[in-house]
Amino acid sequence: MKINFSSTEKELLTSKLQKYFEQELDQELAQFDGVFLLDFITENMGVYFYNKGLQDAQAILASKVDDITETIAANEITTELT
Repeated sequence: MKINFSSTEKELLTSKLQKYFEQELDQELAQFDGVFLLDFITENMGVYFYNKGLQDAQAILASKVDDITETIAANEITTELT
């Protein structure tokens, strides 16, 4: 799966990379280089972040389903058959 950013998102993310390079590494990252770095990160590492997000969402959903199952079980009325 390919991750695509809008031009606005790409500009914002490139700007964040440029600020990081300047503030943390005391290096200037030109706009052109920033776009290439963002493309590299997106193409080579983005899938890991994407998959982690899916795993986290799945864990949250499973937890909510467990809560619902427990609530339903707690409301079950005992009969001779249960």
